[in-house]
Amino acid sequence: MFLVLLVWFYSTFLVANFSQLHQTDDGVKLWQARLDMAAVWLGFVGDLCCAFLFFPVARGSSLLPLLGLTSESSIRYHVWLGHITMAVFSAHGLCYIVYWAVTDQIDMMVKWDNTGTAYVAGEIALLAGLTMWAMTLPRIRRKMFELFFFTHQLYIVFLFFYLMHVGISHFCMILPGVYLFMVDRYLRFLQSRTKVRLVSARLLPSESIELNFAKSPGLAFEPLSIVFINVPGVSSLQWHPFTVSSSSNLEPERLSVIIKKEGSWTRKLYRTLSSPVPQDRLDVSVEGPYGPVSKSFLRYDSLILVSGGSGITPFISIIRELIHQRTTLNRPTPAVLLVCAFKTAADLTMLDLLLPISGDVSDLSGLELRIEAFVTREKSATDEAQTNIRTIWFKPLPSDVPIAPVLGPNGWLWLAAIVSSSFVAFLVLIGILQRYYIYPIDHNTNQIFSYASRSVLNLLFMCICIMAAASAAVLWNKKGNSKEARQIQNIDAPTPTTSPSSWFYNADRELESVPQESLVKASKVHFGGRPPLKKMLLEFDGSNVGVMASGPRGLRHEVAAVCSSGLADNLHFESISFSW
Repeated sequence: MFLVLLVWFYSTFLVANFSQLHQTDDGVKLWQARLDMAAVWLGFVGDLCCAFLFFPVARGSSLLPLLGLTSESSIRYHVWLGHITMAVFSAHGLCYIVYWAVTDQIDMMVKWDNTGTAYVAGEIALLAGLTMWAMTLPRIRRKMFELFFFTHQLYIVFLFFYLMHVGISHFCMILPGVYLFMVDRYLRFLQSRTKVRLVSARLLPSESIELNFAKSPGLAFEPLSIVFINVPGVSSLQWHPFTVSSSSNLEPERLSVIIKKEGSWTRKLYRTLSSPVPQDRLDVSVEGPYGPVSKSFLRYDSLILVSGGSGITPFISIIRELIHQRTTLNRPTPAVLLVCAFKTAADLTMLDLLLPISGDVSDLSGLELRIEAFVTREKSATDEAQTNIRTIWFKPLPSDVPIAPVLGPNGWLWLAAIVSSSFVAFLVLIGILQRYYIYPIDHNTNQIFSYASRSVLNLLFMCICIMAAASAAVLWNKKGNSKEARQIQNIDAPTPTTSPSSWFYNADRELESVPQESLVKASKVHFGGRPPLKKMLLEFDGSNVGVMASGPRGLRHEVAAVCSSGLADNLHFESISFSW
């Protein structure tokens, strides 16, 4: 639909303007004039794409939930728009280079008019955009993500010289998306400057880590939410997204994430925590959480959760939320079948994370949960899988604070106040600037005062207004967060319980807790093969069954293919976005 809009937009204006072009006596041929006009309108098409480009990447934007989107699931639209934008702007620049070459005006490439178009600025913006575009190639982005990430910061160069190229009046065509993005980016900056309190870390034999943070009771989030984590001791610049594995209802003072040792950053983090030298403290900063605004999975009578490896993480948060709904609120919950595939028996310790480390859950008998675990690369249990989970407890500094909503519990109201008040202040300031500084010099001729100076002053006032309004809102809410932080007590280490990795070794052992006993009874472990997904899905009884898949792309596609095959009308596939 968006491509149809672009084609209609471009063709309509092109036909209308071509009909007005005629052969002139200034030496410019008709086809050259048409090339000039085509290049101009390609620029306008690029502006139209740019107008939507920044909405999907404003993580805290209030517009995305209104459209039924999460900030993560909307990333695909930013990707598509980015490709279209750069393709159109590249064609725009190429057409002008050809036009200048055939009309003997190639010197225009180094021209920067004081009160006209700054062609040099446009070329710098295009080069910055092409550099970002080249680094988005899948081969580069997947294998050299850091290169992709750091070159993507050239968006600042792109936007600044785009503004210099077109001027502030034309820049207003894309201002709404850019303005919301600037507000969101500054709020994320303020949140990321705070060191959060890391309570504990659980090291699993599968070389996975569960990080447990203290959080404000006022911070509520839904299952499948995501946080961005920065560990300066590993890398001061890198931020990585992880799915939240805890439930804000079941654990009102705790937020947990699970990290699998896979890339260079996660390997270094695991080495740091598993070092023989005890770790008393680990500096961590957090952005988020970001996620869905509703619990859509509760509308089903039954749930089938299919995971591969560390893909079980999103389902841990769902199961913990169901535990809260059933045990605390005494509400009916869907029956759950968890089908999880692991490479080795050591990975079975991931199932131990289904229960929170706090041990607050007293009874799971009311939750209809069945676990089918498959170990694909081992024919039988090995002694290595009996390795215990190691828990590290950290000593916080007084300056460490629980994770809290940057704008407090009424975040949407505060965001609306920031956007509206900062924009009104911006309009007042540019009115004063125009009346008392620019007008006495230019007298509304637009031929004296520099376009670049006007654009820079407008940009400066815009940044000042956003920073002032956002900082005031954050400081105001920080007072309330500080009061909650003082009320959060230190969390003591829980009594050790039996790890599910030893369930198939110690079947006759007396378990130490009722919840663990319930999980043992609900679980069955299979060795030496992959789960027969098609058979399990099609034979599942139930009239309204929600199906979710998390893990490798092939596994997700296989589950989706079965659900969409038409062989079972009771299966409803719920897509989970993994764009981040």
